[in-house]
Amino acid sequence: MTQTLNTLVTGDGPPLVVLHGLFGQAKNWATIAKGLADGRRVIAADLRNHGASPWSDEMTYPAMADDVAGLIEQLPEGRAEVLGHSMGGKAAMVLALTRPELVDRLIVADIAPMAYSGGSLLPFVDAMLAVDPARHDSRKSVEQELKRAVQDPGIRQFLLSNLTRGDSGFRWTLNLSTLRAAMDTLAGWPDVDGRYDGATLFLAGARSDYVTEAARPAIDRHFPNAQITRVPAGHWVHAEAPQATLTALRAFLELE
Repeated sequence: MTQTLNTLVTGDGPPLVVLHGLFGQAKNWATIAKGLADGRRVIAADLRNHGASPWSDEMTYPAMADDVAGLIEQLPEGRAEVLGHSMGGKAAMVLALTRPELVDRLIVADIAPMAYSGGSLLPFVDAMLAVDPARHDSRKSVEQELKRAVQDPGIRQFLLSNLTRGDSGFRWTLNLSTLRAAMDTLAGWPDVDGRYDGATLFLAGARSDYVTEAARPAIDRHFPNAQITRVPAGHWVHAEAPQATLTALRAFLELE
């Protein structure tokens, strides 16, 4: 079933829909949205089972693409440029391949249309599942327990951005059990054929190994009008190199 996604809207102009990666949220793209706000109406969405969007037992790329299609169909323009990072990038690619009439231009941040190993992310899911936030009375207390399994402070703060406090205390905004069950699906690439002939930018991190020369045949097969631009960053290009990311996006979107 298609889910109605929570969104954050910034700026004015033609719509640009932004889709975060696994464990991310719309608000993670606030800096980029602000940097594009002079020429785009940036619509950053929480994907299903993330942020303030609904939860669902179905966590597949076709399902996520359907959610985004529903979002775009509700826009006055009925079309949008689409930018997706990592998991969101795969959802954006599936959308462009299956519903190309909805996508004006496509931007894929540090991911390719291929399968990867999902095992490296499982420890983070398990670390969050092992922490019951409702038992804690402060964010610091939650962090101290999470620190036992996640020593890297940057990754730990990223995961903690999914912690919220409601009437019943702290809770994770992520549907962790469903995400864990879907990890192999999310690491993979669905059986989606076809091609998207629109202008496409693959924005890759120069220090990341997600978009290598080995990915080029798959990119060319599905996205014949694709260009690859690398920025001085790892996988999280928007967080690690925001200015370089903005420069590349503004050039591709013809905002300069």
